[in-house]
Order: sequence, then structure tokens, then C-alpha cells
Amino acid sequence: MRLVVRIFSELCLTVGALIVLFVVYVLYWTGVQAESATAGELKILQQEWADRPVEAPTPAPTAPAPAPPAAPAPYAAGKGIAVMYVPRLGEDWEWPVLQGTDAATLKKGLGHYPGTARLGATGNFAVAGHRRTHGDPFKDFPRLRAGDAVVLTDGTTWYTYRVDRAPYRTVPSDTGVVDPVPRKSGFDGPGRYLTLTTCDPEWGSSHRLVVWAHLDATLPVADGRPQALDS
Repeated sequence: MRLVVRIFSELCLTVGALIVLFVVYVLYWTGVQAESATAGELKILQQEWADRPVEAPTPAPTAPAPAPPAAPAPYAAGKGIAVMYVPRLGEDWEWPVLQGTDAATLKKGLGHYPGTARLGATGNFAVAGHRRTHGDPFKDFPRLRAGDAVVLTDGTTWYTYRVDRAPYRTVPSDTGVVDPVPRKSGFDGPGRYLTLTTCDPEWGSSHRLVVWAHLDATLPVADGRPQALDS
């Protein structure tokens, strides 16, 4: 009997230690990994933008206008697209946006839903992020309110979107939230929209929280920072 009690006690201690280690991993270590990964992605984007060639001014046309430029190349899976700032979520809140919403990508930053619009374009630029773990980028997502600014830059242009309503709660199968004109968003026609999504409840994934915003202003990076970041 004593042997059984001893084995049971040792088993409980082992299980308890594993639970503690798992909690440390979820609460601490994934955050450490995310901090390193996001810093690396931000550095890569900043270097790419710094290395872009400066375009020479276009001379006045002396012949028939050239053909319109080709459509931009699709975003590359797992690669950085932009940097996002949300003043409501913190003065130092700054996260890279990468292409894709798979688990590996979301460990390094926010993820752009494949098939949704390009940044600043007509349609719906839709982005997902973790509520908890991997840096907790959207931990304070429920604080977002109508009128809040969501600012993104691709290195050449600042895009300021304005949130249209408080977070909307739905289920993961409700894919219409990232449609070009998102269902239940209140938008009544084509426009330049932004959708942000994250898990709900805070430590679960049975539901999703969604925020919709519309493009309010653009500004060339060369002209300085948008007012929304300094107000």
C-alpha cells in the first residue's frame, strides 16, 4: 500500500512539474520567441525599404503615353508586407504584417489573409493576430472603439484607417467577415477596408472578435508621420 501511495505521489509531482513548465512556456517563452522574431521581421522590412532605389522623376511625355505599369507581384508567403501601429493598444505598439495566417507566420507577427486585398487597395485588407501567446499582439483588442486609428506603412506610404465600430463577436466559420465588402460590417458597397481578427475568449478559440475600418487618409513617407500617430 505504501508503495502505491509513493508511486502515486511521485506521479502527481511529475504531472505538476510538467504543468508548471507548460504554463511557463505559454506565458513566458512564446513571448520571448515572439519578441525576437518580430524584431527580426521589422529589421528585414526596414532594410528592404532602405535599399529601394530612388525613382527618377518621369520626364514630360513627347510621344504617346506608355502602357500602364504591370500589376504588382503577389505578396510572397511568409514575407513582410507592412508595419502596423494601433495607438489605442499602446504608445509602443508596433507589429510587422506578414503574408499568410498559418501558425508559423503568426509566431513572427500579424498575418495577412491570402486572397484579400492589398494594402490601401479597393477591397478588404484583412489581418489576423494572436490574442494571447507569441507576444500577445491583440491582448487588448476589446478596447478598440469607433474612431480609433489603425496606421500601416509599406515603406513608401502611410495608410490611416479608422475603426467603424466596437469589436464584433462571431464564430470561426464566419468567413464573410473578410469578404471584399464584409458582411455585418455596415459597409454598403465597395471601398478600401481593413479587417482585424483575433480569438475569443482571451485564452480560448471558440469564437472570433472582428474589427472593421475604412481608409481615412494616405501620406507619403517622405512627408513625415501621419497626425494619427502623434495625437
